[in-house]
Amino acid sequence: MIDEELLNSLSTKEKEIFKKGLSDLIEQTYVIEEEYKKLGESYSALQDFIREMIEVQPNALWILDDEDEIFLQNSEAKCLNGLLEQIKKDKKAYEVEFENNFYLIKVANHIDKTVISATDITEEKRKERLASMGQVAAHLSHEIRNPIGSVSLLASTLFKRVDIKSKPLVLEMKKAIWRVERIIKATLLFTKGLQPNITSFPLQNLLVECESATEQYTYTKEIKFEYNFPQINVKGDFELLTLVLQNFIFNAIDAIEECETERENKVRLVYNSDKNYHYIRIYDTGKAIENKNILFEPFKTTKTKGNGLGLALSLQIIEAHGGKIHLLEEEKGFQICWERKEHE
Repeated sequence: MIDEELLNSLSTKEKEIFKKGLSDLIEQTYVIEEEYKKLGESYSALQDFIREMIEVQPNALWILDDEDEIFLQNSEAKCLNGLLEQIKKDKKAYEVEFENNFYLIKVANHIDKTVISATDITEEKRKERLASMGQVAAHLSHEIRNPIGSVSLLASTLFKRVDIKSKPLVLEMKKAIWRVERIIKATLLFTKGLQPNITSFPLQNLLVECESATEQYTYTKEIKFEYNFPQINVKGDFELLTLVLQNFIFNAIDAIEECETERENKVRLVYNSDKNYHYIRIYDTGKAIENKNILFEPFKTTKTKGNGLGLALSLQIIEAHGGKIHLLEEEKGFQICWERKEHE
């Protein structure tokens, strides 16, 4: 409130000065109010920018206040419900396992805020583990190869010399040795990498090799094998593609062996193609796949037979041919496709 007595005591000139000062003060008030609004908008824009910066981070990110309450977090952090409670804030960098995944935790302090990041390193850890397992497997395979070669040679000699009654026993020995040799070959291929030798060959040659392999494989049930391969030439690495088909046929046989349901036991291979790819579908009537998530995971298997390398190596071979492997849903089986080459 303006004192009226004081105002009446002012001269005309003093009143003009007072009026102008009051007008300037009001104008400055509007200016300050406008600046305050702009400052508030800038602060909100800055907050939005910080939120966006945090959100686009590929790792989980939390910002805590001085009472360790969440001040800000991104959606990746929200998905890891429970991980924050396990993080030790006094350690700057370390690894932690959470819900079967591995995370690299980093903690940084800035004034009254604590910044915590969690980066998923599960895939890196898996590759490290596979590399270690691969090195051990390769070493063992090299060590086993020579004595197995000697045993194979002795078994072949023994098969020629024993009487007719003993030949089936030696034949089973030869089959077991063949299987070990095949595992050694697969292990060494998987660990040293692949360089396909692309040639043109009759598709029927794959059929011959598959039929020969099933004669070497040991199984107890009566199984009907059906092959629908046309008389054409295809391009690819013959030995590697043979190994792939054998792997899938053996998997089908094992699935039938483990199936307790009474049904017709059948393994069926069907070929077709388009202008870009060759396709081979392998169907079987065996036991359903238990865990689809580890199908192509090296050294993991749900079967009673095998070392878990068959499908992993097969995928590696087919990808080296520019192809893919798909699990079929409508009828139990797999589809293998590899890229057609020019002039096929």
